[in-house]
Amino acid sequence: MQKNTKKMGLMAIFFALSFLSFTVSAQEDKSKRPSPPATTTGKINGKSVTVNYGQPSIKGREVWGKLVPYGEVWRAGANEATTIEFSKDVSIEGKTLLAGKYGFFAIPNADEWTIIFNKVPNQWGAFKYDAAQDALRVMVKPKKSKSFNEKLMYAVNKNSVSLAWENAEVAFSVK
Repeated sequence: MQKNTKKMGLMAIFFALSFLSFTVSAQEDKSKRPSPPATTTGKINGKSVTVNYGQPSIKGREVWGKLVPYGEVWRAGANEATTIEFSKDVSIEGKTLLAGKYGFFAIPNADEWTIIFNKVPNQWGAFKYDAAQDALRVMVKPKKSKSFNEKLMYAVNKNSVSLAWENAEVAFSVK
C-alpha cells in the first residue's frame, strides 16, 4: 500500500508540474495579451526604421491626460517599453541620433510633447526609466488626427515617424 501511495504522490507531482509548465507557456503567448505586440517597419531615405510596441485599445476610456497622464514619462505603448531601431545614423528634428535600438518614451502634454530615445531598449514599461540614459530628446507638437483610432498605431512615413491614438497624432521628422 505504501508503494502505491508513494507512486500516486509522484504522479500527482508530475501532473502538477506538467500543468504549471503548460500554464507558463500559455502565458508567454504575447498575442493573447489585452495589448498585443505590434511592429511597424519602413524606410526613410534608405534607412530602415522598426518600431516594436504593445498596442493598447481605448475601450471607452479617455486617453490623454487621464489614462496617459500629462507631464509624466510614458512608455509610448503598453507592456514592455516601446523600442525604435534605425539601421543607419539619422537626424531627428534636426538632431543627430546614431544607428541602433532605443527605448522610445514620450512625455505628453496638451500643447507639446517630449520625444525620448533612451539607450536602454529592453525594459518593462517606464518603471526603471533613467533620464541619465537618454541619447536624445526632442520637442514636437501634437495635432488632431484625421480619424479616431481605437488602437495605438505607429507609422513610418516618407520623412517622419508618427503615432496616433484616440483623436491625437504626434510625428517627428527623420532624415
